Amino acid sequence: MKYWLFKTEPDVFSIDDLIREKLSYWEGVRNYQARNYLRDEVKLGDLVLFYHSRLDPPGIVGIAEVAKEASPDPYQFDPNHKYFDPKLKGTEPRWYGVHLKPHTKFKDLIPLDTLRNTKGLENMVVTQKGSRLSIQPVAKKEFEIIVKLGK
Repeated sequence: MKYWLFKTEPDVFSIDDLIREKLSYWEGVRNYQARNYLRDEVKLGDLVLFYHSRLDPPGIVGIAEVAKEASPDPYQFDPNHKYFDPKLKGTEPRWYGVHLKPHTKFKDLIPLDTLRNTKGLENMVVTQKGSRLSIQPVAKKEFEIIVKLGK
């Protein structure tokens, strides 16, 4: 099992939306490194730290579980959708997404500043200056620390 952090803007898709939907396709990733993680490394049963960005403060609000591995993002082919990719050649997919289901909603948001100031999380990708990647690997020990913070 691997552990991940997925960033989302809560006004676009929040953990409450995931809980309400029970199963949701994580679409719209348009960064090659994030795409590679989704396509090649994120697997069924992996756990995902659900991170709300563009909040004041931003932070982790819970955990999701990968319910279905990568499949081509259908919106890349739809010229009427905001995630349409006009540079695609034919029907060969470039972009992928996974299905998530809710696992745990934390009672309180764990702010980014708390992550940055917690021993054992110094090397976490999200705590690094300039970290903007929307899909990030998380070490098992880091994940365990965050679960303790969320209780």
